[in-house]
Amino acid sequence: MPNKLSLSAYLLWAMSVLAAAASDDVRIAVYWGQDAREGSLRDACSTGLYAYVNIGFLSTFGDGRAPILDLADHCDPPSGGCAYLATDIASCQSAGIKVLLSIGGGTLGGYNLSSPSDAQGVAAYIWDNFLGGTSTGTGTGTGTGTGAPRPLGDAVLDGVDFDIEAPSRYYDDLARNLASLYRGDARGRTYMLTAAPQCPFPDASLAVALGTGLFDHVWVQFYNNPPCQYAHGDAGALRSAWQQWTTSLPSATVFLGLPASPEPDAADGGFVDADTLASQVLPAVEGAPNYDGIMLWSRSYDKDTGFSVKLQGILQNRNSDKKRRIYIIVGAAVAGVLLLFLLICACFLCHKKYRGTPPPEGSEAPPAPKIEPPQ
Repeated sequence: MPNKLSLSAYLLWAMSVLAAAASDDVRIAVYWGQDAREGSLRDACSTGLYAYVNIGFLSTFGDGRAPILDLADHCDPPSGGCAYLATDIASCQSAGIKVLLSIGGGTLGGYNLSSPSDAQGVAAYIWDNFLGGTSTGTGTGTGTGTGAPRPLGDAVLDGVDFDIEAPSRYYDDLARNLASLYRGDARGRTYMLTAAPQCPFPDASLAVALGTGLFDHVWVQFYNNPPCQYAHGDAGALRSAWQQWTTSLPSATVFLGLPASPEPDAADGGFVDADTLASQVLPAVEGAPNYDGIMLWSRSYDKDTGFSVKLQGILQNRNSDKKRRIYIIVGAAVAGVLLLFLLICACFLCHKKYRGTPPPEGSEAPPAPKIEPPQ
């Protein structure tokens, strides 16, 4: 009989191709927290548009400073006014969305690390106040004191995002200390490290930290940087920088970071409209083996422009055409294999019917009787 295992393997392959064709939506990371007009965190997650939400920013830390979480007009962390976000965060996480604390941001002068021990203290503060630890400090990152309320209530975030935009040392030490604390989580929970470097390669602030290989996702900012951003219909500089970034980060997945609005207050250039992104830019970048999606600045601008809604709609239409072609090709191939299988079965049965069953191996047919001629 024909090899049933080969046929089964082929059918499994066909089903895997169809399944891959059915899961083509782009994964989007977004920043939330710097504009009250963007709506609540729960609302952002309930759109179903985002796979990751970075809460930004822990904008003051290090070098003896008391850490400050700045969420613009959403709430006031020092007074405990942001504890209500714990329920929003839980809602996002229950929907499978990863919620991270982003540290740094564009407000320069409010953060830096002065030494490896300073990095260790900041890591301890972040762990105890936003992740799997217990708040036991006064907010200086020293881990000493009578205890302070966690700024986001009892929420346990999914990791830390490094949006460091001022050159400084010891962020590699911060990453190592956080990774060590992650591994020691008593509940066995997993946490992520992510980073948002600028697109000029290598990044002036995060090159050494990224060299540790500890980061899970890297969303490179292809905006505010004319030498490597999309401009005036030309994606050449972007493609060149993208290749440098993806080849330099074999252990991380890489996201294409873009502004969600062409408005000057969103970014200093780098905007790509949804049609152009889907038709020209994404085909040039998604071939990288560690490509994983796009990052948008920010939820506020995305809400204003509907950028991610437009992009997902365009991609769904594009992928519908792609799926239709794949269905036709795979369907024809499966039909061909099944027809070949039936022909082989028919030939086998005909052979068995008209030629009989062959004698067992090693046996001999009896000799024909000898007929003597008449005398």
